Amino acid sequence: MNSFEYIEVAVTLSPFSESLSEMVMAEVAELPYESFVTEPPVLKCYIQKDLYNASHLKAVLSGFPEVTGFTAGMVQAQNWNADWEGRFEPIVVDGKVTVKASFNKDVPRTRFNIWIDPKMAFGTASHPTTYMMMSAMLSREEAIRGRAVLDMGCGTGLLGILAAKMGAAKVYAVDIDAVAAESAWGNARWNRVGSRMEIRCGDASLLQMGKYDVILANINRNILIQDLPTYVRSLRPGGLLLLSGFFDADVPVLYDAVTAVGLLADGRLSRDGWACLAFRK
Repeated sequence: MNSFEYIEVAVTLSPFSESLSEMVMAEVAELPYESFVTEPPVLKCYIQKDLYNASHLKAVLSGFPEVTGFTAGMVQAQNWNADWEGRFEPIVVDGKVTVKASFNKDVPRTRFNIWIDPKMAFGTASHPTTYMMMSAMLSREEAIRGRAVLDMGCGTGLLGILAAKMGAAKVYAVDIDAVAAESAWGNARWNRVGSRMEIRCGDASLLQMGKYDVILANINRNILIQDLPTYVRSLRPGGLLLLSGFFDADVPVLYDAVTAVGLLADGRLSRDGWACLAFRK
């Protein structure tokens, strides 16, 4: 857990809905807010004190007529883990993967069992995009086993850890956030796959150091489109690209961008208004 001081922003939504809350999260996360808690009709958003900018937040929230107002105040970072522990429940994906924390009790065992400590990094499989990415991976096990896999924007390292447990020969994980990279490093060792995972803090420019058979990218739409040329250059012929982090409404834009660079569509998943797309080179 880092020692930064955090601002808690409480955004009131009327009428409140889970889908609306997730849309606001996706936009606010760009600022960059690190964690969110929904307490209807309020969405609580957390950001490091030094990064908080009220004007930027107002500009983003102005795009949502359902936002009736927001308040901001200090919160001590050391309280976050206790709050997270009180909320997190084990996640089972397609009856094959269980994602759990050390304090979870009586957890069912599945084929792949992953322990995580998020340390405020994204990626617990509770979000539809992470769930779908894992589901897409499970349905393409032959594409991962014995291959070089890249987990771009790795967060907790959950997708990379699953790839390693599925038999990937080597997993590379990259995140621009140092807290996320540290979290992924610890989780990889906790799950005994650290020897097959290489974790770096940085952006997509790091991909140019190698070639990959599979690239996993669960990031927001704009970053995906921005970094797409780098993904394509780094993907081996016949390689698999799995993308998520965007809404169903964004699918046409992603399809156009990816097919324009020569990749072929290889499947689509949808869950709670979010989408996951697969492509082959």
